[in-house]
Amino acid sequence: MFCHNQTFNGTYNGTYNGTHNGTHNGTHNGTVSVITGRERFLNVMEYKPVDRIPNVEVGVWGQTKQRWMDEGLDPDKVKWDWWTGDEYFGIDPREYINIDFGMIPQFKREIIEKADRYEIYRDNKGILHKAMTEGVVFGTRPSMDQYLDFPVKDRKDFRKIRERYQLDAKRYPADWEEKLLPNWQSCDIPLIFGRNCSTLGFYWRAREWMGTENLSYAFYDQPSLIHEMMEFIADFTIEVSKPVLAKLFAKGIQVDYVMINEDMSMKAGPLIGPPQYKEFIFPHMRRLADFYKANGVRYVMVDTDGNCDVLIPLLMECGTDGLWPLERVAGMDPVELRKKYGRDLRLYGGVDKMRIARGREEIDRHLAEMLPLIEEGGFIPTIDHTVPPDISLSDFTYYMKRKTDLLAGKF
Repeated sequence: MFCHNQTFNGTYNGTYNGTHNGTHNGTHNGTVSVITGRERFLNVMEYKPVDRIPNVEVGVWGQTKQRWMDEGLDPDKVKWDWWTGDEYFGIDPREYINIDFGMIPQFKREIIEKADRYEIYRDNKGILHKAMTEGVVFGTRPSMDQYLDFPVKDRKDFRKIRERYQLDAKRYPADWEEKLLPNWQSCDIPLIFGRNCSTLGFYWRAREWMGTENLSYAFYDQPSLIHEMMEFIADFTIEVSKPVLAKLFAKGIQVDYVMINEDMSMKAGPLIGPPQYKEFIFPHMRRLADFYKANGVRYVMVDTDGNCDVLIPLLMECGTDGLWPLERVAGMDPVELRKKYGRDLRLYGGVDKMRIARGREEIDRHLAEMLPLIEEGGFIPTIDHTVPPDISLSDFTYYMKRKTDLLAGKF
């Protein structure tokens, strides 16, 4: 996708206009003219004046898409890849530098057992799943898979699997220097290093290799293996990133952010304690964040569901500039997080999907709670994950309309 200017100016069924001519002053006085999408994002991150806050969302479940179609939505009018924007719903575009940090070669996907309601299969990462096939809609399963086995049990397994993480030209888009680099140079929408869930972090990647339970024990039973894994993850991520960032840096192209995907928390708290994070992950995350910032990446963001509050001081100390998605059911309230951690922590997400499902009055109450952060800056509200099927098309449409008002200072 080529970089293009500002935001979509489309309408949703004539209900609202995706671009506003009003002003949003943040913490500053004075009128702000309409600016590019990239300037808008950076100004919000730096607590500077903007015409409005960026309008972004994540996506929907397959079951949600089916419900909305049943409620009258023409699916062909919607792009559905909301990471890169959607004109129908007025979602702003973003540009991604697509790097493959995964296994090359991957495992061969194979079906081990197939029944009427479920299947057991090994995926391309070597993980053995038991997964529901009943109720799958547009590729979305009705429940999480059960994970039966993982490829790494010990150091021997790890050293075997790390052979799948070699430097390879296949990790980069074909002809990226000739075809994509010129567009990145003139990009006027946010420019992001890696697509969502491509730049996997330390806990996430180790969990994929070992599984949550086995990894939890390994921090105590196999500490030398965990140290080796964490060092490798940082080294590998840096080496794969270097060729592209070197070219960008040489041409004076600054990347707006990289999202390190960790998902290391559950509803009640993190899956790894602060002492373990400090010992095993912290020095390598610090090294990785320092590398990105020294090579033209402006912000380092971390993606983790659940409640990671007790880890936030360590995340900030090792170079994290922002968090996403701020899952509300887990107690991640962006207003309270700003009070606790100040402006050095940018906030991304924080809209409670469960409250959006309760209808218009609750939507208004919920969005009104975010006014202080909208005025202050450093905050981009989105539903705190993909949109579930208990949110009707009518309620989502109303949410987007009222959120658009909020983003433009007209709530």
